[in-house]
Amino acid sequence: MKPQPLIAVNDVAASRRWYQAALGLVGGHGGDDYEQLMAGDEMVLQLHRWEAHVHPHLGEVDIAHGNGVLLWFLAGDFDVALRRIRQADAEVLEGPKVNPNARHREIWLRDPDGYVVVVAGHYGDLGA
Repeated sequence: MKPQPLIAVNDVAASRRWYQAALGLVGGHGGDDYEQLMAGDEMVLQLHRWEAHVHPHLGEVDIAHGNGVLLWFLAGDFDVALRRIRQADAEVLEGPKVNPNARHREIWLRDPDGYVVVVAGHYGDLGA
C-alpha cells in the first residue's frame, strides 16, 4: 500500500504550477477541477478543487487547511530541490536546516492554499 494524499485547493491550476515550480512535480491528469501530480511514474499528490464535486469529507473551505497534517516529500537530491525551491520563490517557513535525529537536511514551506510542505533529504544523508 502507498499513500496518495489528496488536498482540496482553491485553484487547481495555480497549485499545479506551484508544485511544478517548487518541487519539480509533473501533471499527470490535467484539468481545472482535479489533478494528479507525478514524480516520475508515481503519483505523489492529488489536487481537488473545493467546489468541484460533492465530497462531504473534504473539509470546510473556511477552516485552516491541513491543520495537523504536513505534506512531506523525500528529495532525490536535496541540493537540486533547494535550488528549485529558491528559483520558485516559495514561501519558506523554516530552514533549510539540519535535523540531527534523522541526520538529514529539510526545508519547510507553505503552499498557496496554506498547507505546510516539507522537503527532506534521505535519512542519514549527512553521514554519522
